[in-house]
Amino acid sequence: MAIRDFAHTHEGAGGDALAIPTVAAMIAVLFAGSTVLTPLYIVYKQQFGFSQITLTLIYAVYVVGNLAALLMLGSVSDIVGRRPASLAAMLVAIVSALVFLFAVNVVSLDVARILSGLGIGVGAGTGTAWIAELLPGADKSRASVIATSTNFLGLGLGALISGFLAEYEPWPLRLIFIVYLAALVVVTILVWRIRETVAKPDGLGGISLRPRLSVPEEIRARFVAPAVTGFGAMALVGFYAALAPSILAQQLHETNHAVAGALFFELAIVTAISIVVLMHMKSSKAMLAALALMIPSVSLVMAAQILASMALMVAATACCGVAAALGYRGGLQVVNEIAPKDRRAEVVSSFFICCFVGNALPVIGIGIVSTYASPVAASLAFAGMIVAFSLVALAFGLKRR
Repeated sequence: MAIRDFAHTHEGAGGDALAIPTVAAMIAVLFAGSTVLTPLYIVYKQQFGFSQITLTLIYAVYVVGNLAALLMLGSVSDIVGRRPASLAAMLVAIVSALVFLFAVNVVSLDVARILSGLGIGVGAGTGTAWIAELLPGADKSRASVIATSTNFLGLGLGALISGFLAEYEPWPLRLIFIVYLAALVVVTILVWRIRETVAKPDGLGGISLRPRLSVPEEIRARFVAPAVTGFGAMALVGFYAALAPSILAQQLHETNHAVAGALFFELAIVTAISIVVLMHMKSSKAMLAALALMIPSVSLVMAAQILASMALMVAATACCGVAAALGYRGGLQVVNEIAPKDRRAEVVSSFFICCFVGNALPVIGIGIVSTYASPVAASLAFAGMIVAFSLVALAFGLKRR
């Protein structure tokens, strides 16, 4: 239904009917590359013999590529054009997939993860801007909904397909990357055929690598609530992407790779649907609802682990998906609303930094605590952090509402 809608819209604009679906597919396939590892972490851990801390570091190092793209290459497509920037992002993703395909040690995985993060960081921003320009009237809010929902759809499909191939087909650490490379090549060819929307690209000479990142003093108090909300929302996503398979195997005694992939797919698809269904909810209400929902969400995760209940884990995942959707979308919209017009890019970049840190830092903490204490103690610490942050952000949000 969504694809038909996109195609119909673009046909009305007098352009290629496949342009918007193709850019959406590019965003999805790029993000899928970050979660194809989710069901495979345990397999890599057994094959390469690394610790739980190393596992979490392999997941978290992906953020290095994200940060490099955000801080130094955030405006590259405004200068060189949407199509060249997108093709460069796809090329980086192809190299990342090749490194994964032939990985022989932890260093290989780290390099591939950094490259994956770099490709996603450039491609996601470029794709969102491209969709907005392809839509009639440059509808930025609708472009954001399309891009973010497609983002999570790609995350979910990456984990789901990887889990099924790892469980039911041969070469669990190879076949998924062969399939993924094929998808990347097909989408790259389609992207190459889309018309450029930047009128006069300046070429590489206009690119500045100077990071732009700050929050004006007059909005810092109001920035706390959305920043913490984004941190918490992406911490939930990171928790599932990096650690759900380990939790399923150790506490719920479920070692099926397909189940691990399906659990993350549930989180991602609930998030994507929630972003679309709740897109008209007022931004401040969405943010506050997310903060309130995070508390029962992590409580359900803890109960599922302690009681070894798959039913509770499924319920917890659904709650976390809704909380992540409301938190990410609501927090981003609030930041857009409070940011001064002449410094919006810097403030939004600061918000994304909080999201990236939330996606990586708590996962590393869980890895350390679970190594020296226990997985349940690590999850308790994570839940306590989310609850504390949610209460602080709720207090700031209600006060500044």
